Amino acid sequence: MKFIIGIGGVTNGGKTTLTGRLIKNLPNCCVVHQDDFFKPQDQIEFGEDGFKQWDVMTAMDMDAMVSTIKGWMENPVKFARSHGVSVSATNDSDPEREIHILIVEGFILYNYKPLIDVYNKSYYVTIPYEECKRRRSTRTYTVPDPPGLFDGHVWPMYLKHRTEMESNSLDIHYLNGMKSKEELYNQVYEDIQNSLLNAL
Repeated sequence: MKFIIGIGGVTNGGKTTLTGRLIKNLPNCCVVHQDDFFKPQDQIEFGEDGFKQWDVMTAMDMDAMVSTIKGWMENPVKFARSHGVSVSATNDSDPEREIHILIVEGFILYNYKPLIDVYNKSYYVTIPYEECKRRRSTRTYTVPDPPGLFDGHVWPMYLKHRTEMESNSLDIHYLNGMKSKEELYNQVYEDIQNSLLNAL
């Protein structure tokens, strides 16, 4: 059985931390990070807001991301092995009931039509503006944030994408990123376990 989990949400909401814990504890679990598909810096355009447009879909090589996900869907065992994930038997009696899990993690997961139907489970982490701005200011990025980027580009784009996403009427489970890492992890892990049991 193949099971794809989306973990989307606001920048610095805790998506990667949550994903990291889930990978360690779910069987045969691989991950695709949207951040690995940013185009080179010289291909990122400047927008009307005066900033390089990092927080939009066109900053991503979505074709490459889709083909990576399709590669997993076609052969999760081969994909796992090529990414250094050890594959273990979850069900000795019936290989068809083997569980293979892919977590897709990123900041605009549910706005790209070719991917909307692939998720068995969709999560979205939210935190309030003040907290997001505070966390963002403590992070060090390869390309440092220019002054005013958060208010001028990052947050407005987050709100825009969130509104678009909500109009897609996907079944999204919203997660409160203000909860402790422990609480968030337990909530999602339990929910995934229940879904897997129901799907088997």
